[in-house]
Amino acid sequence: MSQTPTRRDLLKLAGAAAGAALGPASDTGAAAGAADAGQRTRSRPRPPRDPLVALTPTEADVLDRIAELLIPSDEHGPGATEARAVRYIDRALGGALADQRRAYTVGLAALERYARQTRGGPFLSLSETQQNSLLIDVESGTATGANVGFDGSSAAFFTLVRGHVMQGTFGDPLYGGNEGFVGWDLIGYPGVRTAVTPAEQKLLSPPTRVRKSAYDSPMFNKAIVHVKPAGSDRDAD
Repeated sequence: MSQTPTRRDLLKLAGAAAGAALGPASDTGAAAGAADAGQRTRSRPRPPRDPLVALTPTEADVLDRIAELLIPSDEHGPGATEARAVRYIDRALGGALADQRRAYTVGLAALERYARQTRGGPFLSLSETQQNSLLIDVESGTATGANVGFDGSSAAFFTLVRGHVMQGTFGDPLYGGNEGFVGWDLIGYPGVRTAVTPAEQKLLSPPTRVRKSAYDSPMFNKAIVHVKPAGSDRDAD
C-alpha cells in the first residue's frame, strides 16, 4: 500500500494464487498492496449484510471499508465488498480461524484509537485520503503512540487482514466470499475444470468458465475443521 500500486497490479498478484485459494487457511501469504482509490466514491450500493457469526456490526463495517480500499469497485468491475470478503472473514473467525478472533478484536480497536489520536475521529468518519494514509501507517508499522494498543506490530495486523480479504475475494465461494464469482471473473480465472476441449488445450479458444464451487465436484472433499481449546492442535477430517 505504501507504493499504491494500481488495481491492475493487484489483480496480477492475485491471479498467481487464485487457483489454490480454495478455502480458509491460517497462512496469510496471499499479499498485495491497496489500489490507489483517490477520492473515488462508491458507484454501487452495498449488498445487504448476512447475520454476523463472530464480528460485531461496527467491526464488520470497518473491515468492509478496509476491504473496499484494498480491492475497490471500479470501472473494471465489482470489488471486495461485492465479493462479500467480510462475510468470509466473519464465518472463518467463527470456525476455522477462531484462534485469530482476538487478533481482530485487538487490532480493530487499536486502529480506531489511532484514527482518533492522529486524524481526529473514528475511521469511518475520515475522508478517503485520510483512511488511505492511516492504512499506510498501519501497513508500515508506524501506527504507534500512547495507548494505541496493537498486539505487536501494526504491520502484522495489516498483513493478517489483507490476506483474509484476498482469500474472501478470490477463494472458493463455498466459504462465504467470492459472491457471484466476481473475484474469479476479475482475474479471468475460469474455475476448477476436470476436462478441457482440444481447442482449449491448443489455446485456440478462451477457457470455458465453470461458475461453481470446486466442491460441487465429487473429486473434492471439504475439510471439516474441529476447533479445540487453546493450546490444542486442530484436526481436519
